[in-house]
Amino acid sequence: MRTGIIILAAGSSSRLGKPKQLLDYNGKTLLQTVINEALATDCKPVIVVLGAYAQEIADQHRHNGINVVINQSWKEGMGSSIVAGLSTIVKNNSEIESIIIAVADQAFIKKRNFNNLIAKQKETGKKIIASSYNETIGTPVLFKKDYFEALLLLKGAEGAKNILKQYSEDLETVVFERGGIDIDTETDYNHLISRR
Repeated sequence: MRTGIIILAAGSSSRLGKPKQLLDYNGKTLLQTVINEALATDCKPVIVVLGAYAQEIADQHRHNGINVVINQSWKEGMGSSIVAGLSTIVKNNSEIESIIIAVADQAFIKKRNFNNLIAKQKETGKKIIASSYNETIGTPVLFKKDYFEALLLLKGAEGAKNILKQYSEDLETVVFERGGIDIDTETDYNHLISRR
């Protein structure tokens, strides 16, 4: 199954006041942590969608294995970044069968989190596989190409959550133990550092 990964990294980190994509964690940026784990899988292409601070972030993440897409409409929200990443994949990779959407601030993501989604898809035949943590479901999430059209219609701040709700009968989940730990504020970041 040809699977691409889209890493959403376009937000302005308004609650943090500085680009969280560039926060240091274990000697790497948060974004680099996610990129490294994505590149460790067999998934191709790996697309990183940038928006706010795009130049600054791109300058620190020059890597042959990734394709950077700049979402000029990033202020409209996550939906616009999903559309920017997916439309690039669809245009350049006609053989792609599924995509995984990930975010730049899940510091504990591992290669196995991506691989578990693919394994669960093969095992169940379901066309949407989401990660479950803290009594919710979210990223990373795999969509078979049956849902590309719905994803490309996302608008503004609307992420893919509505699609998960709308097609719950076609949804399976895999546990991502520390998936609920993401970084939105200085307090979140301090907690992350103190946990090391």
